[in-house]
Amino acid sequence: MAASKPVEAAVVAAAAPGSGSGVGGGGGGGTAGTGGLPRWQLALAVGAPLLLGAGAMYLWSRQRRRGETGGRGDAGGLKRNSERKTPEGRASPAPGSGHLEGPGAHLEMNSLDRAQAAKNKGNKYFKAGKYEQAIQCYTEAISLCPTEKNVDLSTFYQNRAAAFEQLQKWKEVAQDCTKAVELNPKYVKALFRRAKAHEKLDNKKECLEDVTAVCILEGFQNQQSMLLADKVLKLLGKEKAKEKYKNREPLMPSPQFIKSYFSSFTDDIISQPMLKGEKSDEDKDKEGEVLEVKENSGYLKAKQYMEEENYDKIISECSKEIDAQGKYMAEALLLRATFYLLIGNANAAKPDLDKVISLKEANVKLRANALIKRGSMYMQQQEPLLSTQDFNMAADIDPQNADVYHHRGQLKILLDQVEEAVADFDECIRLRPESALAQAQKCFALYRQAYTGNNASQIQGAMKGFEEVIKKFPRCAEGYALYAQALTDQQQFGKADEMYDKCIDLEPDNATTYVHKGLLQLQWKQDLDKGLELISKAIEIDNKCDFAYETMGTIEVQRGNMEKAIDMFNKAINLAKSEMEMAHLYSLCDAAHAQTEVAKKYGLKPPTL
Repeated sequence: MAASKPVEAAVVAAAAPGSGSGVGGGGGGGTAGTGGLPRWQLALAVGAPLLLGAGAMYLWSRQRRRGETGGRGDAGGLKRNSERKTPEGRASPAPGSGHLEGPGAHLEMNSLDRAQAAKNKGNKYFKAGKYEQAIQCYTEAISLCPTEKNVDLSTFYQNRAAAFEQLQKWKEVAQDCTKAVELNPKYVKALFRRAKAHEKLDNKKECLEDVTAVCILEGFQNQQSMLLADKVLKLLGKEKAKEKYKNREPLMPSPQFIKSYFSSFTDDIISQPMLKGEKSDEDKDKEGEVLEVKENSGYLKAKQYMEEENYDKIISECSKEIDAQGKYMAEALLLRATFYLLIGNANAAKPDLDKVISLKEANVKLRANALIKRGSMYMQQQEPLLSTQDFNMAADIDPQNADVYHHRGQLKILLDQVEEAVADFDECIRLRPESALAQAQKCFALYRQAYTGNNASQIQGAMKGFEEVIKKFPRCAEGYALYAQALTDQQQFGKADEMYDKCIDLEPDNATTYVHKGLLQLQWKQDLDKGLELISKAIEIDNKCDFAYETMGTIEVQRGNMEKAIDMFNKAINLAKSEMEMAHLYSLCDAAHAQTEVAKKYGLKPPTL
């Protein structure tokens, strides 16, 4: 596939503290694998070499190893999926909540007893669905309760908020929950009810802070609160990314990224080296040279810049060819569209791709390549039907094009259509037997199928397949990278480390491999210093490696260094190559911000590495 980012399978290793997994990756909202093993969240994008990434995760996902059953014994006394709809008799215990003793104790108890009686009456009205009457009773309880009885008062406010909630009076819900939290800062029910009210009032930032506090207080064990946090984070991320991406400055990726991208295509005319006849002859007389430059100054000049790795000039040179409607107009349109995709400008790329696809007289290889890239772009935009249509059309017009099956196979993996993916990889291999990348990805597809199906014999077969691929193609870095991830899943950490070393030997400038090796050190040896050293090395090699910044940010979150984490996430945001990717990064950054605010307000912090 070809869109705006190298292929990465973002694999989440969500583990409880002390389990040895340390840092995981990729998005929130999924289910942790059993026994601390990774969750699969494939994020296949552009057609660069397949590199398995443990991209950043939502901040609470690491706590979810215990699965979806069981209860908890925290202050609120809630079961994991409880709805928190009913009023209660007592609030969460708080320090200093005992009754006073002394001469005034008898009168005080009378006042408190009358307040409790009003509350109990309100509870009966609540259960009968008479919410206005319940509110009156809770209001009476509040007025009768001695002011020093913080916990009881917080209960009455929270109960009145529950009644307001049934009437969908969200402003009043938030106000009463605020009173309850002021009186009892770790009151889970009040915090969660206020979070829901803020959601209804479209106060996303406030909602996120409250639900983050709830998640920490509940030990990340209540699915209901985690789902709300996930929902709000995604909404915030999308909102911010939409605005930021619209006004972003296009950024050319690193040369290594660009070369990796083009290396995933074998039937791509525009990425082939220039032929001798295409190069200008500097010994020609002036008139002849002018004629040659006029014809070749656009597309062929852009191709020359490609060979020189002078990528910033390619779009402008292609535009000259297109404006002049030159001999290589179709090639120039496709090359310009490709670089628009590389800098993350899909809106500019699409018209060029559309035009190439519609040019019936154009070389079929150009049209098929344009369909592959537009199909990948659609997948980035979460339009799988349009993406599938483009890949199928490419196969129809150019059935002997190995690239079509290679990239469609990646799409099928994304869509969890593993058998179809394997069939596509097989066809790619039939057409181009020397395609090491397709053979490695076929092994990965079979391994993933066996892994998710927990089929031990199939896993063993897939692992044997990896061994055969690296033996047959010892210069294929991707084969070692994929095998390393499979070995990590099987907890064969030492051998996985060796595979990453082979990747580095073959591609010493591939920053992403250093990130993966760094993550392995955390999972294998819990060696935080070594892990950070390797990820820092990745940034040194390629200061445009957004994956390195994202991963570094995730590690800093787990170390409790929120300020540094936010800085890393912001750097990754500025390098994001798609709006969807940027939205994910904003979600991570917002989650870190929320934890910072919760720590300031309530002194709450999740466990750290």
